[in-house]
Amino acid sequence: MKRIQIILASLLLSCAMLACDNGNAQAMAEGKPKKAKKQKKAPEAASAAVLVNQKWEVPEILREVSGIAYLGNGQFACVQDEAGVIFIYNTKTQKIDRQVTFGAAGDYEGIALVGTTAYVVRSDGHLFEVADWQSQAPRIQEHTTLLTEAHNVEGLTYDPKNERLLLAIKGEEANGADYKGVYAFSLGAKKLSAEPIFKLSLRDSLLAPNQKKSLSKAWQPSEIAIHPKTGDIYLTEASNPQLFILNQDGSIRSRHKLSDTAFYKPEGIAFSPEGELYISNEGKKEQGNILLVSLK
Repeated sequence: MKRIQIILASLLLSCAMLACDNGNAQAMAEGKPKKAKKQKKAPEAASAAVLVNQKWEVPEILREVSGIAYLGNGQFACVQDEAGVIFIYNTKTQKIDRQVTFGAAGDYEGIALVGTTAYVVRSDGHLFEVADWQSQAPRIQEHTTLLTEAHNVEGLTYDPKNERLLLAIKGEEANGADYKGVYAFSLGAKKLSAEPIFKLSLRDSLLAPNQKKSLSKAWQPSEIAIHPKTGDIYLTEASNPQLFILNQDGSIRSRHKLSDTAFYKPEGIAFSPEGELYISNEGKKEQGNILLVSLK
């Protein structure tokens, strides 16, 4: 009997000590400050200065429309990511009026018109010159440049003041991690500049806060254009839909976050001679489109 009493007393003592330890642990836990949960940053609001005035959905074959040029009378010359073809799209009928084949399948990213000649750039830096492009027998010449797949050329525009084409890269520079170059292709010499004519700084203070691990992702240009009246340089970004207006040295004068809903992937820019701004978007579940856009 005495032995049973000793065992029971030992059990009661052990339970009391365990309860005490648990109480101390709980007290310590309650006294220790809890780690605050990381709050996700709210997405950047779209700029109220950007207005979409009109929208034209493009045919299925242009779902991946990557470059546009204004022709007038409701028509645009368009290229897309996969075919070496210039498509003449009519916004009035919302149909393709004509197709002009200039090359094999490839990743074509931009188009610029110089008189009766069309220039199309491929992402690996090859430039296609299509002379008399709307005739029955266009003459095609391919120009190689120092740019490569690593540069991932996406922007192309005509600079009439200096008789040259401007090429903007989306990828990475071999000799500089903190900028991306805009290069000039002389229409007289038919040669690309060895160095960028200006550099887009990836550390520009007007860029959106960079949440990417790689600095090269801070700014990924998708198209470039020059305003026919002001001479201002316009640049889009498709991965994070944005519109930039640049100074002549490539620094950012103003930046506009574009609506992710209205601008799925803004890959193309075109101006009418009067300065009307058109931006084309690749499609995904929906069709690609061309938007008439104005800025307040």
